[in-house]
Amino acid sequence: MRLHNRSAIPLKANGQCRLVYHDEKGKPQKENFPIKLWVSPPHDVYMQGDVAFDPKAIILGANKTEFWLTIRPDRISTYWWGKWAEQSRLANLPLSPRILLEALGVADIPPAANYSLQNRGPYDILTQTDDHTSPVKKIYAHTCDYLVREIEYFDEDGRIVAVAELENYHKIAEGFSVPTLITVTSPTDQQKNAALNSVKIELRSPKPTELGDRQRQLIFSRPKAHGFEHEFVIIDGKPVELQR
Repeated sequence: MRLHNRSAIPLKANGQCRLVYHDEKGKPQKENFPIKLWVSPPHDVYMQGDVAFDPKAIILGANKTEFWLTIRPDRISTYWWGKWAEQSRLANLPLSPRILLEALGVADIPPAANYSLQNRGPYDILTQTDDHTSPVKKIYAHTCDYLVREIEYFDEDGRIVAVAELENYHKIAEGFSVPTLITVTSPTDQQKNAALNSVKIELRSPKPTELGDRQRQLIFSRPKAHGFEHEFVIIDGKPVELQR
């Protein structure tokens, strides 16, 4: 798996995203929009979605030090951001930069992480645990090709907070393929375990790309939080609203 990640190269793709999320009142909101995606391994990702003729209504991004997500439609005008160094668990976001990076197989696998290995049917399962032996995530790799088919993410209490399913892999370069269908579901209320946030990303014709230094600077830099009603900073996976 590390060899696969090290074979990753910059890529771009168009596609479609279907997003279901819940607002502050718990009401489900749905968006279906075309997307453009750029990835530069191992840290950089940028995805923008066109909603209601706004080509940047939804923006997801990350670089080596920080990540961000902005959603500007009328029903929600929110800007989330955080620093990787301040996260030990997955942030509860409608769209997660960490999940997207790991789903595309371009994120680093920490060499010092605690992993255990087991087999279940056609899958080898890598379980990453924290210093207290609590599960952080489980990675399901198919034994025939060792491409990842599913990733489960856990909270501090050992409950699943998100599941990413990866399908329809497309070869980008020798030793490196990416899934063209990514489905992520996560419960919005762990007690009731009823309402779900869901993201379905379908990529069309992902292909290698070349990015110059100036392009990287423009694409993979966190934008300013102008014009949003709400701004949250993510600290250890939890959003804290900033007062304006």
